[in-house]
Order: sequence, then C-alpha cells, then structure tokens
Amino acid sequence: MVEIDIEYEGDLHCKATHGPSRAKLITDAPVDNQGRGEAFSPTDLLATSLGVCMMTVMGIYARTRGFELKGAQVHVTKEMVADPLRRVGILGVTFTMPKGIEQGQRAPLERAGRTCPVALSLHPNVKVNAVFRYED
Repeated sequence: MVEIDIEYEGDLHCKATHGPSRAKLITDAPVDNQGRGEAFSPTDLLATSLGVCMMTVMGIYARTRGFELKGAQVHVTKEMVADPLRRVGILGVTFTMPKGIEQGQRAPLERAGRTCPVALSLHPNVKVNAVFRYED
C-alpha cells in the first residue's frame, strides 16, 4: 500500500505528497473548467499516468529480455467529452522508440505496454489509441 496526502490550497489548487518519497505534486483545474491551468489537472495526471505506466512496463519487459529503451519518447493527448457527463473520452499515446529494437521484439513489447496496470484500470468507455513508431 502507498499513501498519498492531499491538501486543498484553495482556488482549485491541490498539493499532493507521495508518502514514501515525500515528493510533491501541484494540481490546478483546467481553464475550461473554472481553473487557471497553472499545473497538471486531475485528468492530465490520468493521461500522464497512462503514458508513464505503459513506458515503465515496456522498460521492465525490455530489461528482462536484455535490451534497452533509453531515449524512447512518449507523447500523450487527452480529449474530454461531455456526453452524458464530463470525462476523459480519448487518450492518444504515441511512442517513438529508439534504434535497435528488432522486428520480433516489437509485438510483445507493445502488448506489455497495452496491458500495464493503468491501462487495465481504465473504464472501457475511455478509448486508448496507442501508436508505436520505430527508428530503423
């Protein structure tokens, strides 16, 4: 179990503290929902969590099979929907992978990413579009 403490600082800002490391994270509501957009919004963190989780699980997969993903990049987009309620509707996750990943390693690597804990925790109504680009 991991504990996270959150303090509401007012004006739609929160400060979260990660129990084990004491690292701090600041959030703000987005501009289109009464905030100033001065920091990650809660739904931005959801999108970020997906990209980071996928990359981390892929890194674990690569490490255990003797290859490296250092230099890989992930670009995440988040689209909100309002029907029937405001929620995350689509998450786009584009990976740019470094050179040296063999053709036979790619499909299992992608499967590892698509089955990360965050991806498996998302509601089925959240559409995830994952794209993998490999440098040859």
